[in-house]
Amino acid sequence: MSQLRSHHRSPSARRRAVAGLTLVELLVAMTIGLVLIAGATQVYVDSHAAYAVNETTARLQENARYAISVLEPDIRMSGYWGLTNVSDGIGGKALPTDAQLALGAPAASTCGVNFPLLLGFPVQGTNDSYAATCAANSAAMLNADTITVRRASTITVPPASASGPLRICSTRTSGVLVTDITGTFCQGVDTRIYNLIVNLYYVDQSSSQAGVPSLRSKALNGPAACTAPASPLPCFQDIEIEPGVEDLQVQYGVDLTGGTGAASGAATEYLDAGAALTNLLTSPTAPAQIVAVRIWLLVRSDSPESGFVDDRIYEYGDRLTSNGTTGDLTNVADITKAYRPSLSADNSFTGVKHYRRLLVSKTIQIRNALAN
Repeated sequence: MSQLRSHHRSPSARRRAVAGLTLVELLVAMTIGLVLIAGATQVYVDSHAAYAVNETTARLQENARYAISVLEPDIRMSGYWGLTNVSDGIGGKALPTDAQLALGAPAASTCGVNFPLLLGFPVQGTNDSYAATCAANSAAMLNADTITVRRASTITVPPASASGPLRICSTRTSGVLVTDITGTFCQGVDTRIYNLIVNLYYVDQSSSQAGVPSLRSKALNGPAACTAPASPLPCFQDIEIEPGVEDLQVQYGVDLTGGTGAASGAATEYLDAGAALTNLLTSPTAPAQIVAVRIWLLVRSDSPESGFVDDRIYEYGDRLTSNGTTGDLTNVADITKAYRPSLSADNSFTGVKHYRRLLVSKTIQIRNALAN
């Protein structure tokens, strides 16, 4: 009997044995769960933000590499005229002092007097301005540099090809610039025919994406506009190279030896684009030639980033902190100031201060400079 009583429990004891969590225990469990969920959410948010930043950075690098890959081979080949390497021996070229020539009309005057015919200037540019007469795509970036490259194509044109584009017919001793290749000189057995390549690179304030700046070019005999039946040849076509390029700065590496001596072919100084370097190799006292080109590209992200403000100071080309800083790349009064986007007065979400940027630089040796 006593053993049976020892196994008997009161109703209150049985209720305590089957009771669940108390309110306090439930609140503690919920609090711990919420902390874990909040921690996991924060990890996810941070990981997603880091992924977005890495993705943006990778895209900036990719865009910059592509823009450089377009500019570099073109600049490197500037001054290439086919079989001859001296532009002075090419007939039909123009000097800056010449009146407008009929050769190559109407393209010859599209971007300035005799613009594609200035073979004495294989590399030419403007400093902190867009001075060409050919209209920009929408509006040129006011304070960006431009660079123009003139050269022959690297692929010869068959003698039986149709006339029309500006072409260089060259031998090892001379050459001629023509649009009609049926003449005796161009059809000679020792002559090779090349298309004339002229590209004016500039930065436009808008691209195919409205409001996004872009690197563009005015290309002689572009692939689309110049093949239309209604478009006379030769002609210039405006081509978008890479959206997101916000600024272009250029400097020339100049060899003052005139291509002679032990140090010939090496740049002894770098000058801003647009520097007065007329008649480079014809001066008896101070001969000079451009042997290298240094370019800077400022590339920005495709879209603004919420909560991000670009407070970096970008110093490049002739934009120097010693001249001050500016948040506006289009202000003519600030053309030599370093760029700090956070100083922009535009506080809107799409303002320039909310974009990420990458500044890249490349020094390009010109293959066809004398003594190189």
